[in-house]
Amino acid sequence: MKRVLITGGTSGMGLSATKLFLEKGWKVIVVDINKEKGNKLIKELKEKGFNEVYFCKCDVSKDEDVKALFNYTMDILGGIDSIINNAGIWTGGMLHETKEDAWDKIFDVDVKSIYLTSKYFIPYMIENGGGSIVNTASVSGMYGDYDMAAYNAAKGAVVNLVKAMALDYGKYNIRVNNVCPSACKTPMFLANPKEVINEFNNKNPLKRICTPLEVAKAMYFLASDESSSCNGINLEITGGLNIHTGQPVQ
Repeated sequence: MKRVLITGGTSGMGLSATKLFLEKGWKVIVVDINKEKGNKLIKELKEKGFNEVYFCKCDVSKDEDVKALFNYTMDILGGIDSIINNAGIWTGGMLHETKEDAWDKIFDVDVKSIYLTSKYFIPYMIENGGGSIVNTASVSGMYGDYDMAAYNAAKGAVVNLVKAMALDYGKYNIRVNNVCPSACKTPMFLANPKEVINEFNNKNPLKRICTPLEVAKAMYFLASDESSSCNGINLEITGGLNIHTGQPVQ
């Protein structure tokens, strides 16, 4: 039975991934900063018959927390086969309007967290013959958006980081890939006004935005042996939102 750790695993895309990996028969450690929410989720999942699921409270932007997470994982599962670096936050605004603490926080949660999980878990993977890592980047890390400078920059870092990691760790049989969703039907996005949600739907060639489950399926594909020759890719999950040249209909 394979073992996976999912950060930000209590809501949105992370929650869908948690449920999907459990359905596929994996042992899962769910990671989130909200202890009450995490414990509630584990209780609900165990009541549904998923016994190999565990929760660890962790601030993935803090070294001591991630070190404790590694120790917990080794104690509970005895090792790890895959890491889903899904924890992330969003902030808007033009660059000159972005507060320094907001800039620092988004890089800590969206980028530094990947460094920290790598720092502690990759040595184990090297020693034990390999593994897979999937990071949640974004189509916003591949292209620009209005009023999203900090988010574009942070996710852009993740988009390029995956290539460096894939080059460095491929020789150890560690594959590293990204999922790059566009707007997704997460609770955070659905908190937008209805007219905003409708505009995102209408701009998409499929006339709808993606679902958390669709992203989770891509995470599972990249984490599992089904993608055994995928390494260093940014898998766009957009419904074709970003394929248009921008030119009008002729």
